[in-house]
Amino acid sequence: MTSLLYDLEPVVETNLNRHIATAKEWFPHEYVPWSQGRDFDGILGGEAWAPDQSKLSDVARTSLIVNLLTEDNLPSYHHEIAHMFGRDGAWGTWVHRWTAEEGRHGVAIRDYLLATRAVDPIALERARMLHMGGGYISHHTGNVVNSIAYVSFQELATRVSHRNTGRISGDPICDQLLAKIAADENLHMLFYRNLLGAAFDMAPDMAMQAVREVITDFQMPGHTIENFGRKSVQMAMAGVYDLRIHHDEVVTPILRQLNVMTRTDLGPEGEADREKLAAFMSELDRNASRFEEKREASRARAAARL
Repeated sequence: MTSLLYDLEPVVETNLNRHIATAKEWFPHEYVPWSQGRDFDGILGGEAWAPDQSKLSDVARTSLIVNLLTEDNLPSYHHEIAHMFGRDGAWGTWVHRWTAEEGRHGVAIRDYLLATRAVDPIALERARMLHMGGGYISHHTGNVVNSIAYVSFQELATRVSHRNTGRISGDPICDQLLAKIAADENLHMLFYRNLLGAAFDMAPDMAMQAVREVITDFQMPGHTIENFGRKSVQMAMAGVYDLRIHHDEVVTPILRQLNVMTRTDLGPEGEADREKLAAFMSELDRNASRFEEKREASRARAAARL
């Protein structure tokens, strides 16, 4: 694993340079409607928050809170990747660059939510303390290829979640903000996906095992948020992030881009992992279709009651 980390250094440097040349500077404060803000109750004697002050739907508010709390755990994520990839050379430069870019996401979303009085600030702070107090430990700590595989899929999943949240928000400002954040996440995904492609070329069986393990046991980084299961179901019912999106817009595109299912350089172990992955993808597709059917039936029942 240490050897592969070293072997990937030139690929990291190339993609770091590409990332810096491609990434466009943007400023979170430009996407926050500060003129809508006013003092809350407390030491400033402002107005207490009330649910009717929020212009967001329940599901949009839930999605934004989940996305924000996920971003809030950045210190733990930084610790994980700094420990895995190191702080020196191209790897270290990337770790710090990635952390700096990710840091503005939580700042921007929180400022937007508070300025627009979209959420209860006390409940939000308590949720942040609870979530961050638990930290974050990756299932793939200690394995470089698994870590690269995980963040490849996770960054794309996060991009999709942010983008779809913006679209259902009903607020053009929120939509523009989350589009900017999603663009950052997409560039991060491209960086890691290119590294995963290089790992396949260097160690195809090891990379195939990593991809199979990550996909079959995939969890979003915010899965430890309190009541995450209930919140994720609410988001799935609204089409923010569901099994069909996960299958069609996250996992399948990366597998296709890296020719994972059509490679000809695998050994027996790699072929066995690919067969297991193919079986899992078929089951994921079936589960996604079943969920869509249930969701449509639920929507039809709700419409009939109107």
